Amino acid sequence: MTNFADRLITAIRQKHSPCIVGLDPRVENMPTFVLSAIDTDDGLRRTIATFHRLVIDSIADLIPAVKPQTAFFEQYGIPGILALADTIGYARSRGLLVIVDGKRNDIGSTAEAYARAFLGGGHPSLQGDALTVSPYLGRDSLLPFVDACQKHGTGIFVLVKTSNRGSGDLQDLTLAGEAKTIYDKVAELVASLGETVLGSSGYSSIGAVVGATYPEQAAQIRGRMPKAIILVPGYGAQGGTAQDVVPCFHPGGLGAIVSASRSITYELPNRHISEVDFQSLVRARVEKMNAAIDSVLSL
Repeated sequence: MTNFADRLITAIRQKHSPCIVGLDPRVENMPTFVLSAIDTDDGLRRTIATFHRLVIDSIADLIPAVKPQTAFFEQYGIPGILALADTIGYARSRGLLVIVDGKRNDIGSTAEAYARAFLGGGHPSLQGDALTVSPYLGRDSLLPFVDACQKHGTGIFVLVKTSNRGSGDLQDLTLAGEAKTIYDKVAELVASLGETVLGSSGYSSIGAVVGATYPEQAAQIRGRMPKAIILVPGYGAQGGTAQDVVPCFHPGGLGAIVSASRSITYELPNRHISEVDFQSLVRARVEKMNAAIDSVLSL
C-alpha cells in the first residue's frame, strides 16, 4: 500500500477539498425516517449504519475522507461496534479514506495491539487509513504506531494542541529551563518521528491534531512540524472559522485537513425531515464548508 500522506494529498487534490466529515452517531438526534427497531441489537446496528451510508452517499464526491469517532459507536455496545465496521467498510467502498478517531495509546504490547486493531495486522473490519493517537505516555508508546504506519502504509495524527477549552491546563505549561510549552515539545516529537515515514509528496504519515480554536498557537506549531499534515478539529459547532484554520496550512492550500461533525450531520430543522431533504441538507452544508475554506486558501 502506498504512503498514507501521499494517498491523502492525492485525494485532496482530486476532490479540490481539504475538508473531512466526522461521523458521530447520536441516535437521539437522527431523523426519524432512519430509525429501525432501535430497541433491538439488529435494529440499532441497522439504524446507525444506514444513517452513515446516507451521509456518505450525499458527500462522497465532495471530500477526501471521513472520521468516525469510536466512542460514539462504542456507547451502543456490540451493535455500535458492528455499525462502526459497517461504516468503515462502506466509506472505503465509496473511495473515501477513513481516519479512525480513537485517541488510543498505551505502553508496550498494548500499544502494539491498538496499532494492529486500527492500522493493520489485526482483523480488517475496524482498520482505517489513519488513527488519532495520544502522546501522553511518551516516545516509546508511539513507536508501535509508527512501525505500523511504515509496514502497512497507514498514518497517525498525534494530539498536539486540542480544541477544547481545558487543553491549556497541561498542553500550555512551560517546560522548566526551556522557552517551550508541552505542546511545542510534542510537536517536535511528531516532526522527529515523521522523518521515518515521508512520502513522495513531501509530507509525512505522522501527522498532528491542532484545534481551529487556537489559531495563534497553530501558527507556531506549524513551524515546528513543516512536513506533518495537521488534522484540524473545532471548525463549526466548536466555534472555529475558516480564517482560524489558515495557520495550519502551507501556501497553496496543502498541509492540513479540516474536520466538522455535528454541524454537518445534525442540527436538523426538525427530526421529521425526509430522506431526500436530509441528504440535500448534508450535501449543501459540505459544499458551504468547502467554499468557505477555499475562499481563504485559494485552492
